[in-house]
Amino acid sequence: MSMEGNVALVTGGSRGIGRAICLELARQGAAVAVNYAGSREAAAETAELCRQLGAEAEVFQADVASPDACEALAAAVKERFGRLDILVNNAGISRDGLLMTAKTEDFEKTLDTNLKGAYFCTKAAAKMMLRQKYGRIVCLSSVVGLRGNPGQTAYAASKAGLLGLVKAAAKELAGRDITVNAVAPGYIETDMTAALPGKAREAMLGTIPKGRPGAPEEVARAVAFFAAKESAYITGQVLCVDGGMAV
Repeated sequence: MSMEGNVALVTGGSRGIGRAICLELARQGAAVAVNYAGSREAAAETAELCRQLGAEAEVFQADVASPDACEALAAAVKERFGRLDILVNNAGISRDGLLMTAKTEDFEKTLDTNLKGAYFCTKAAAKMMLRQKYGRIVCLSSVVGLRGNPGQTAYAASKAGLLGLVKAAAKELAGRDITVNAVAPGYIETDMTAALPGKAREAMLGTIPKGRPGAPEEVARAVAFFAAKESAYITGQVLCVDGGMAV
């Protein structure tokens, strides 16, 4: 698969799964716009790694929870690269807490970033893709959005909501060669999961038939599959990258 001539915007692209996605798309030949909310240094490092692979890459700051910021982000990417072909809605946060004790503001913040952010970015990018009559949109959901998880009601709700967004948008945009799909990672080795207590980590591994956590690069390859020109007849789908966790 080749993405030569394509421009990709990856939200939350500075580290972890987002960085792996940026590098995989760069490896496939796409120019990469690395979005970040807070850490410009980490985003700049991701962009430099993309350039080392021979791809054009720039960093763009935006808080995806703001609709105006998402519109400005898409416009800035188009101004820099001339077009926008691939959007990867990867930006996300997790504010865990049991249903009866979780704070309302944590619930709202989680939905603002994980669900509303994807909605706003998808809407902004789709305007350009409709004019181009081409686009690939990939949303990062989670197996937690499919099966739930105690202590993650807000996160589960946000990731389940993404699946509804994907399926509805896929039907609306299909006629203009714009596909919308979701990748649902399971337990992936990132800075976030590395901070889990030992017992929680062991319990999580016990739910994975493969018996190991996934790597960010494995998620990135699934995203690249959906983002490819050759995946034109695949839309509205959810691909779990979870070692069998959601089966």
